[in-house]
Amino acid sequence: MNDRKRAEIFARLKAANPDPRSELRFASEFELLVAVILSAQATDKGVNKATEKLFAVANTPETIVALGLAGLKRHIRSIGLYNNKAKNILATAKALVAQHGGRVPRDRAALQALPGVGRKTANVMLNTAFGQPTIAVDTHIFRVANRTRLARGKTPLEVERRLLRHTPEEFRLGAHHWLILHGRYTCIARAPKCSICIINDLCEYPDKLL
Repeated sequence: MNDRKRAEIFARLKAANPDPRSELRFASEFELLVAVILSAQATDKGVNKATEKLFAVANTPETIVALGLAGLKRHIRSIGLYNNKAKNILATAKALVAQHGGRVPRDRAALQALPGVGRKTANVMLNTAFGQPTIAVDTHIFRVANRTRLARGKTPLEVERRLLRHTPEEFRLGAHHWLILHGRYTCIARAPKCSICIINDLCEYPDKLL
């Protein structure tokens, strides 16, 4: 995979979806942070269903703290691993109130210091909430990057670094969303839809399903 091909891949993905957006529903930086924490090993559809009810009663760090652990769990119990996620969200809400004036911080170190926030979640926040050209590598992006040969790596961090190194600057802001959506709906895990893929001729996957 050369950089000319990479640029063309992103150009086509952009042409098909000029303004890519997260499928998580949120109305503030804090709502997005809660949704992303909940999204680990869960579908965006399932997260949206839970947060619709949660955010109607508590959608700020202060109101989450007031809701308490038991109250928080009642609203997110449909989500996998909800017990641990509830503890992290409550601890994060308390930390935001105590250390950041109730605001979500804009830098990686401060984000990753929050309970339940790892590098992937921090990258999502930096990109989606704050408009920084980062790329959060989840299972979809890891698969697409390796399968297409866009950016091969044995770990998410390796893939992230290679994507950032080889993605043209003009595409870095949207790359996260284009790749995750491509992996979610076209380059799916078990049977990629190669016959309808708009980057089929650029992809270097040796076992295409045509």
